[in-house]
Amino acid sequence: MQRLIRISEVFAPFHEEILARCGIHAAKRLGREYWLFPCDEGWNASTYPESLWLRWNMTVDHAWPCVPEKTENFLEKSALALIRKFATKPLQQIMVSPLLSGSPHPLYKKMSSQLQQRLRTELPLSCHGQEPEQQDPQGMSMFALLGKEGLFASASAPRDCGGFFAGGSKHISHRAAHSISRAGAKVAEALHFLQLYRQPLPESCHWLELGASPGGMTAELLERGYQVTAVDRAPMDTRVASHPRLQCYAQDARNFQPPRGDVYDALLCDMNGSAEESLDVVLAQVPFLRSGAVVVFTMKTHRAATMQDIVSLHQRVIEQAKKGGLSFLAQTHLTYNRNEFTLFWEVP
Repeated sequence: MQRLIRISEVFAPFHEEILARCGIHAAKRLGREYWLFPCDEGWNASTYPESLWLRWNMTVDHAWPCVPEKTENFLEKSALALIRKFATKPLQQIMVSPLLSGSPHPLYKKMSSQLQQRLRTELPLSCHGQEPEQQDPQGMSMFALLGKEGLFASASAPRDCGGFFAGGSKHISHRAAHSISRAGAKVAEALHFLQLYRQPLPESCHWLELGASPGGMTAELLERGYQVTAVDRAPMDTRVASHPRLQCYAQDARNFQPPRGDVYDALLCDMNGSAEESLDVVLAQVPFLRSGAVVVFTMKTHRAATMQDIVSLHQRVIEQAKKGGLSFLAQTHLTYNRNEFTLFWEVP
């Protein structure tokens, strides 16, 4: 069998080492971030610490290695082949994306859209909603990736692969009207990813945000209707500072004590500095989080010089959170993460 995985281009210097450490051999590179490789059915990415770097991971049930733009009637032939292959599968949705991430070639972006539309017309689907998040994270969807290297498709669960879109990425602009910085797009993508593991947080949710200044993530949370308590020594941007659903505390997050009686439904931490020190600040607030509260944490890696340094840091952070009373939920590398990772925990 074959698998298709994605490792963000920002980690290009580590790509070969990640593959080797995950027991992956004879891998063929597709585009800038994808790798196709043969493997045994028993291969399980989660058994390798280096799976932290895998943004997308799917079995390949159908492959057509070719150059689509030079292949006569490529879309028609592809559609017919996929219809024959997946007609008996209980599919809930069909998602087709270009293999080239970021700014895909216009031709393959158009071809992906056309193939997706054709397949949705021809194949019976149980999920007729237009929003990708309406898929059951554990149900079966068809994911297909298309590029100058050919077409690669799978019938898999979104959670198993790592996203609701083929390839895992949802394009989220950091230039929305309410945006203050690119950090807003980062938390928006994190909340999108979180739906693979739990229902969206209701508007009544009260967030505690540590290291909030200047308010890029705060603005995104407020835009979604949440109440936010923001803590940071630095001032908040004037565009959010006086928002009626925002309470600001101009102090070091390490010394923050919630007002008497306050409890929170979610905690967000994107603080700079040591990941372990930041997590200590988070764990100090666990007594003020409700049971079932979610913790969204950015694990900074700027002090880790090698891949092994990052692996070791990640293992220490996971153990530290466990000892601090948090239950591990998920982890990923987001489009806006750069050299860092986003980890999710729940309060039991």
